[in-house]
Order: sequence, then C-alpha cells, then structure tokens
Amino acid sequence: MEWIEVKTLLSKNKRPEEWFGFDYNLNLYKGCCHGCIYCDSRSQCYRIDHFDVVRGKKDTALILEKELRHKRKKGIIGMGAMSDPYNPFEKEARLTKGALTLIERYGFGVGITTKSDLILEDLEHLKKIHENMTAVVNFTITSASDECSLKIEPHVSVSSKRFEAVRRCKEAGLICGIIMNPVLPFITDSKENILKMIDMADQCHADYIMTYMGVTLRQNQRDYYYKKLDELYPGLSYQYQRIYGNRYHCESLKWRENYEILKKECQKRKILYQMEDIVDLITSHKKEMSQLSLFD
Repeated sequence: MEWIEVKTLLSKNKRPEEWFGFDYNLNLYKGCCHGCIYCDSRSQCYRIDHFDVVRGKKDTALILEKELRHKRKKGIIGMGAMSDPYNPFEKEARLTKGALTLIERYGFGVGITTKSDLILEDLEHLKKIHENMTAVVNFTITSASDECSLKIEPHVSVSSKRFEAVRRCKEAGLICGIIMNPVLPFITDSKENILKMIDMADQCHADYIMTYMGVTLRQNQRDYYYKKLDELYPGLSYQYQRIYGNRYHCESLKWRENYEILKKECQKRKILYQMEDIVDLITSHKKEMSQLSLFD
C-alpha cells in the first residue's frame, strides 16, 4: 500500500436526508482493490489515477482528532463513499479502527458502507458508539449467489459472508441494512435473485434494503465495465450499447416489475426500502441518544 499526505479528512454532507442521514463524509483511503467490475468511483470525474492501487492517508489520527475537537455540531460520520474502509490493508494499517476510537471519544456517530466482513473485528467499538450516538452499517450486496459475486466482485467477501456479517451486526444491536446496488441488467436483475436477496435479508434481520434497480455508467468506468463484460459474459456489452448507448443511468428493463416485488415483499416482512423511512429510523435513534445524554 502507498501513502499520501492530506490536509483535511472530514467534509460536510450538504444533503444528509438523501443518504442515510449521514452528516459528514470521511475517506481514510484512496483507491480500492476489490476489483468490482461496475465501480462508479472509477469515473474520470473523481480524478483517482490508478484506482486499483490503495493509498492510505498519512497522519489520519492527528488530523481527524483536530477536526472532531473543533466541530460544534455532533453528527453521523459516513465512511465508505469512495473507498471501502475495510480493504485488506486495514488488517495492518488500522486506520478505520483508529478513526472509530476517536469517533467514540468525541461523541459522534458513524455510518459505514462496506463489502467486507473484516468490520466484525471492530464490532465492540461500533456497539459503544451506538450506545452513545448511532452506529449504522451498510453492506453492499448485489447477488444472492456466491458464484456470481466472485465474478463481479472478485476480491471481497462473498455474498454469504456479508449476509452473515449483517446477522452479527444486528445481534450486536446496530442499525444494519443492505445496499442492493447496482442491479446489473441481464446479470443480477432476475426475479429469482431479487426474491432470494430479500429472503436472505429477512433471515439475517436486516433493517432495510436500498436500491435504484440499475447501474450507472460514465466515462472510463463504462469502458472498464464493458471490457470486463467481454471477458465474463461475451456478447453482453454489445447488448448494453444497443439498449443504453451513452446513458448515465442504465435501469434494468425489469425495474418496475422488480421494484413492485421488492415493495410487496419488504412490506410483508417489515423491512424498510424507502430512503426517507431509513433516514427516520437512523435519525430517531440519534435523537434518542442525544436526549439521554442530557441526563448523564
């Protein structure tokens, strides 16, 4: 892993209501080695050269502590928007573990998005944060099949391990859900996969499933995705080009049918699926913990 120097770490989320109620964004690493064939962070607009090379940010503990100390508003710090905080290098670098220690110390909440069950090593830290503010864990899971996940996300925990991690996080009392994004047309958009995903989410007691029933493609990300499709699913990239052209948002041709399935099944199983309801769940816990702290 390479190291880079940075001056700041925390950034304000201008519209927290649009993304799980997270007030701040924090990325401790730059780049990602998960190898997901569809990753939007490869897009040219993010200006991340050599995206597959993971770079840790130097002196994150010192910088983050200074920023947390001077924040007047306590809130939920989102991690994992651009680079998974639990890439394989976290086992040695422990940047995420160090950040969680500081987040707990200064009374902030945390919202982590990951594809790795390595997060389970920090479960005790997350439980303590949740007791004082809020700890939210989002597992990105795109397929119910381990075989499929190994093809489209070759260097991460297979889907079954991620579902097991959801179960463990729920047993620990955390707010935990599944980001079923992207839904890849002709690959993961079958009725069978959607139903199986919902069933597995229900079995591990996930609080919610969030999805937009499609994939986003732009700039060099599209080129990379089509190259991988040619390797893994010969002929499929031609189908994409014929149907979607240069469109950014490429929704599944079955998105209406699949969303109705998601809506019906989630309502039946009492799993949240709309962002406003998910935000209400998260912010209500944050409000409750803030009120309790007044009496400590």
